[in-house]
Amino acid sequence: MSAISNTIDIDRRPEDVFAYVTDPTHLPEWQDSAVAAVPVGDLPVHVGSRVAITRQFGKRRIPTTVEFTELDPPRSWHVHGVDGQVRPDVHGRIEPLDNGTRSRVTLSVDFEGRGLGRGLVPLVVKPRLRKEMPRSEEKLKHLLEH
Repeated sequence: MSAISNTIDIDRRPEDVFAYVTDPTHLPEWQDSAVAAVPVGDLPVHVGSRVAITRQFGKRRIPTTVEFTELDPPRSWHVHGVDGQVRPDVHGRIEPLDNGTRSRVTLSVDFEGRGLGRGLVPLVVKPRLRKEMPRSEEKLKHLLEH
């Protein structure tokens, strides 16, 4: 399956955007389904850092753990799920605009399904993400610009 990708321009410097989006404690502020994101270890994150994330889908709370596999401040990051039946694979990229005074943020998300997760990814997970991702990016934009 192909990744779902969205891009949004934000009136903040790439360094500011990168610092915010890679700080897992901010995740519930801008992603609707994320109800908790707890770093496993010290901040700031580094390659190998893990984050325990709880997402709400209807009445169900689904825990998962992701690991930072790449960090290239302030340009890109990559996190990958390390447990659960549905494991996210998220690539983020930030491009400077207007001599570095603004940023273009591209998020690309895919999933690895294991067991029952193989069926859930195309039927439930990706359709929800397609609805949530634009709202999340707008929230991110609003939080960083105001």
